[in-house]
Amino acid sequence: MWAILKIDRKKFGVLKKDLKDKLGSDTIFYNPKLLIQKYKNNKLINKEFNLLGDYLFCFHSDLNNTKTKNQLKFARGLKYLLDGFIHSQNEIKDFIYTCKNSENSGYLSTNFLNLDKNKQYKFSSGPFVDTIFKIINLQKNKIDILMGNFKTTINKKKFLITSV
Repeated sequence: MWAILKIDRKKFGVLKKDLKDKLGSDTIFYNPKLLIQKYKNNKLINKEFNLLGDYLFCFHSDLNNTKTKNQLKFARGLKYLLDGFIHSQNEIKDFIYTCKNSENSGYLSTNFLNLDKNKQYKFSSGPFVDTIFKIINLQKNKIDILMGNFKTTINKKKFLITSV
């Protein structure tokens, strides 16, 4: 069963060890991350961002047990355990499945986004950082875009795109 935990990022290592001691070594943690590449002073800077901020997914088969949940509430590095995760297991599994399928070397790729035609987006990486464009046509791995009066085709996997 998957649970959603709000954590103190500075104490993540302590929390991980504490939860593995309380639950056992078969505990699984999942935290989707984005890798953003930006140019600053003609240097390429890589920044890693947690998609969910201070939240983390934790899987263990005993998490539906009330006694186990009460034991976890006092783990070091844990701010709180989100209530209602028992009723949302299908949504949590779908989200994690979507994230894991769109990962590329441990980071989420642009396949994670649902891109729509005739909507505006902004480049978050590459030579056109912070440039706004409009999607004209979507293909499997390529996107036809319009930047001002300039029409071009880009590879979907090479650029990180955010919605405006």
